[in-house]
Amino acid sequence: MDIILLERIEKLGAIGDVVSVKDGYARNYLLPNKKALRANEGNRKLFEANRAKIEADNAARRGDAEGQAKTVAGAKVVLIRQASNAGQLYGSVSVRDIVEALHEAGHNVVTKAMVVLERPIKTLGLFDVRVNLHPEVQVLIEANVARSPDEAALQAEGVNVIDQQFAAEEAEAAAAAEEFLETQAEATAEQDDAA
Repeated sequence: MDIILLERIEKLGAIGDVVSVKDGYARNYLLPNKKALRANEGNRKLFEANRAKIEADNAARRGDAEGQAKTVAGAKVVLIRQASNAGQLYGSVSVRDIVEALHEAGHNVVTKAMVVLERPIKTLGLFDVRVNLHPEVQVLIEANVARSPDEAALQAEGVNVIDQQFAAEEAEAAAAAEEFLETQAEATAEQDDAA
């Protein structure tokens, strides 16, 4: 189906572009959300007659989004989740979780449709998450996924808590092995003295 875009759409085009998309995408998303018009002669004339108003409205929305971007850009949210000792989450962090954390941090302008996760977050760590405040205004926020607030603080400082945990476990195991060898050596020495 050929459509006329009423706003910039990533990977499709800019305002006024006539593009061909799959029928379902047009009928179920673009047309109901007023992001496009069917590309027929009547709609082309209507678009050209209203082009200045459409572009002015888009510029106003972009200006609002740029103002909001100054407060949202670089925001850091901490998400506390249960995870295995290897750092794998029991479940995953979803877009809804990130939006709720942003709302708690006072960024109420962000909606679920604005947050873009390239892939699900299923491990502990720091992740950059893109937020599209407007089709032409995008910012990055940082999601800090940890098991506790203390771990989140360590991760924010750049410490890899999983590596640190394994190093501590290795040190404990080495100390236990050394202690075991010492007690074995003492027991052997006592047996030699007794014999």
